[in-house]
Amino acid sequence: MRRVVVLALLALALPIAASADIILTNQYGNIAMTAPNGGLGTIGVSTLTSMGSQLRSWGSTITGTSMGSVSFSTGTLATGTLSGGGTFAGGGSFIVKGVGAWANALTGMKCGAGCTLFSGSFVGPIIWTLTSGSGHPLTFSLSGAIQGTLWDGRMTTGSTTQNFYTAKGQLAQGVGHIHMGTTSLAVPEPGTLGLLGTGLVGIAGMFRRKLIGA
Repeated sequence: MRRVVVLALLALALPIAASADIILTNQYGNIAMTAPNGGLGTIGVSTLTSMGSQLRSWGSTITGTSMGSVSFSTGTLATGTLSGGGTFAGGGSFIVKGVGAWANALTGMKCGAGCTLFSGSFVGPIIWTLTSGSGHPLTFSLSGAIQGTLWDGRMTTGSTTQNFYTAKGQLAQGVGHIHMGTTSLAVPEPGTLGLLGTGLVGIAGMFRRKLIGA
């Protein structure tokens, strides 16, 4: 009976251990701001789109070079301004691709041209914050919830924070640069293991009742 109880506890613990988030980071690259109002932006029109940001880490894996790419775009500006902060609507896209041997090992695929590790979109609202507005460069942060699909078909949710800066005069031109981004993706729990644990606990209880009755 003790063996059954131990197996049950292990099965119940496995989903908890497997639910740890995947933390990934990206760096470098640019953003394009559609800012038809001289850098202020127009509600219902203005958006942000990233270009060329490098994937720098995935979980505990860090190669020291570009590991792929992180690209994203927002919905339209919902409140505020591009220059002073506000919110964007959800939607758009958020895509993470991996390249090289590490991505091959992770996905079991050949990722020469890039394997899509996560494909999803923002869940609004997306918060756009002016974090330093005195002098140059100006700094901003973009943060919001995301949802989508991992490379193996599992649905997942998460959140991302992207930090940007603009040099003097670039905001009016709709140009920005990515300093660093951090994204957390929740790993879906394997529910079958949880059911196995519950079943084994039930079996252990039955054995215990029989032993007590005897």
